[in-house]
Amino acid sequence: MSGHPAADPAHRSAALAADYESSRDHLVRVAYAILGSRAEAEDVVSDVWLRLVAADRRDPVLDVEAWATVAVARAALDALRSARVRREVYTGPWLPEPVLGSWPPAGGADAGADPADRVTLDDEVGYALLVVLETLTPAERTAWVLHDLFGLPFTDVAAAVGRTPAAVRQLAARARGHVAAGAPRVGVDRAEHTAAVTRFLEAAAGGDLAALMRALDPDVVLTSDGGGHVSAARRPVRGRDKVARFLLGTQHRFGQGQQAELVSVNGALGLALFADRTLTTVLSLTVSGGLVRRVDMIRSPVKLPRVAPGVGTAGGDGR
Repeated sequence: MSGHPAADPAHRSAALAADYESSRDHLVRVAYAILGSRAEAEDVVSDVWLRLVAADRRDPVLDVEAWATVAVARAALDALRSARVRREVYTGPWLPEPVLGSWPPAGGADAGADPADRVTLDDEVGYALLVVLETLTPAERTAWVLHDLFGLPFTDVAAAVGRTPAAVRQLAARARGHVAAGAPRVGVDRAEHTAAVTRFLEAAAGGDLAALMRALDPDVVLTSDGGGHVSAARRPVRGRDKVARFLLGTQHRFGQGQQAELVSVNGALGLALFADRTLTTVLSLTVSGGLVRRVDMIRSPVKLPRVAPGVGTAGGDGR
């Protein structure tokens, strides 16, 4: 906005809506990084739009994105606190909701896609990082996301979290330590990640136990989220041998009646499985040192996202 609110209410309303829409992708990214759920993030951003309209009537908002970023973060934090209570009784491990796109990405986003139906996520908000953020308290997560990911000053972070700037500085520092310990190589080179994932997928599809074990880190962890709706491992599977045998033991998911398609999972190469063109499983793979160190299988139907244009339309033979 120009910084000078228009006198005409209709013009003012249109300008406010245009400013908010231009900030929507950024706001959804903020909420998604805090919540780990794309659907909940979009709900938060929609709710904050109504709050913005009400606030602007009382006192014109001159910097829509700055105001909305703090408001969205505050609303997402409240939603996360409520969600954590629900997750305490969740069946099996809880994994974040992935964002899918076609592979290879076209210019970082899906060409022709409606902006309302996609979020362009950079490597910093990749799936591996979202998994690590689940280990933080809601306040730590929000402080770290706002300051370390999005560069907000601690005064704005304090307004979102409801604590003093000094307190949120401490929250962010604690979170930084947890993130560094849990994801020491978040920024793996895209080519390295793609090569490691390709080796893994070829070995898994071919049923080659030895090759699959060579593609896995010795301390690899496999987590499967079925949410109590579909079959999934109730506890993480740990270790190269156990993970490889678990994957090959579920080989029927890659076989007859199933289609396997390479997809972008939060901007990195992953796999989507379809049955009769219905998305049934998403695999996100975390790479370190050229080996797969995490396998995250999202199988809960309520977690599986709307597929982006071009995803789920290619032919496949289950290999």
